[in-house]
Amino acid sequence: MSACDKEDTLNTEDFQEYEPQGRTKYIITATPVGTTGIADYLLTADNVSSGSISTAGNGKEQDGSYRYYLTHKGRFFSLLYGQGNPGDVTTYRLTQEGKLVMTRFFQAETVQVLAKVQDELLLMKIPRSGNENASFYRIDALKSRVNGEKQVNIVQLAANGERAHFTWATQVGNKVFAPYMSIKGCCGDAFGTAYPDSSWIAVFSYPDLNLEKVIRDNRTSFIGNYFNNGLAVTEKGDVYAYSPASAKNGSKYTSTKPSAIVRLLAGTTVFDKSYFFNVQEKSGGHHISAQMYLANNKMLLMMYDKPGAFSGNLKLAIADVANQTFEWVKGAPAEIISTSAPYNNNTLSDDGKTAFIGLNTPSGNWIYRIDIASGTFTPGMKVEGGTITAITKMVY
Repeated sequence: MSACDKEDTLNTEDFQEYEPQGRTKYIITATPVGTTGIADYLLTADNVSSGSISTAGNGKEQDGSYRYYLTHKGRFFSLLYGQGNPGDVTTYRLTQEGKLVMTRFFQAETVQVLAKVQDELLLMKIPRSGNENASFYRIDALKSRVNGEKQVNIVQLAANGERAHFTWATQVGNKVFAPYMSIKGCCGDAFGTAYPDSSWIAVFSYPDLNLEKVIRDNRTSFIGNYFNNGLAVTEKGDVYAYSPASAKNGSKYTSTKPSAIVRLLAGTTVFDKSYFFNVQEKSGGHHISAQMYLANNKMLLMMYDKPGAFSGNLKLAIADVANQTFEWVKGAPAEIISTSAPYNNNTLSDDGKTAFIGLNTPSGNWIYRIDIASGTFTPGMKVEGGTITAITKMVY
C-alpha cells in the first residue's frame, strides 16, 4: 500500500511480541480537507485532553473513499468500504515503543456490518437488491485471516415479501444479535418499506451462525440504522435497543411510532413489554440518530437538532436507560456537524467516569472529554486539517 512506509510495515511473523505494560495510545482517524482518493489519516497521541494534532505531514494515509475501524485483541483493523468493489482489511499493531505499524493486509469483500465476537471479527456483506443471500465472514482477530463463511437468505428471513437488511451485530452472551430493517430492495426504492412500525432482531448461534429466532416488537420502528449500531449491552447484561423511527416509503417518512428505546433483560430473547422509553417525547420531539454506550446505564444519544428532523446538525444528550431519564449535555458546541464514530469508541476510562468523542463543528474539530455523571463536555485536543471520523484507544 502506498500509505505505508517500508520501515512501518512488518510481516506478522516479524512482529516482536512483548508483554503489554498498560500504556495507552489513542488512534485518531481524520479525513483530510480537500483531498481525493484518501479515506483518512491515522494519527496517534498519548493524551487527547489538550493540545493539537494535524493531518499535515503526520500519520498514515488510508487509501479509498471510506474506511471503518475496529480495535480487538491488541490489533487495530482498518476496513476499506469499496462501494461495490472489493474491500480489504489492514491490520496494525503498536510496537513496544508505541509506534503504529502495519502487520497484515488481505483483500476482502466490502461489508456493511463489522463487529467483535469472541476472538473474531464478524463481517456481513448485505445486498440491497438482486442476490437474496447475505454473506457472513468470521475473521480470526489474532491471525487476520478468514475462519469461516456462512450464507443467510435475507428474503426468507424477512418473510414478508421484502428483505432483511442488517443494521449491525452485537455479541450478547454467546449469541449474536443482529437487528435489521425490512426493505423492498427494488423498484427504485431499495430502502423503502411497507412495514415502518415494527422492530426485528435476528438471533444467531456462534460460531455456527445458525438462525435461532427472530425477536419482534411493534411499539417502535426498526432498530439502529444503516451502518449504525442500535444495541447496547450493560454491565448487567441487559440489552437496550434504540429506534430512529425513520422508515420511509418512497420519499416520505412513514413511521407512526416514536423514536424510542426498548429493552431485553439479561438472558432473555424477548422484548421486555414493561419497558418503553419514549425518547422522542422526553426530548421535545427529537429523533435519535445514533447512540454510544458509556457506562452504568448511561447512553450518549446523538439527536437531530431540530424536532421532527431526520437529517442535519446534531444535538447531544445523555440518557439513563434504566431510569428513563434524559438530559441535554452541558458544554458541547452549539452546532455539531458530525461526531466521531460511536460504534467503535472504546475510550472509556478504567474507572468508568470519563470517555472521549470527536466533534466536528463549523469553527473547527475537537476531541471532547465527557464527564459521564454530570453530562458535561470539555474541549480537549484540536484536530487540524481534517474531519474526525473515529477515536479509539489501544493498550500496549
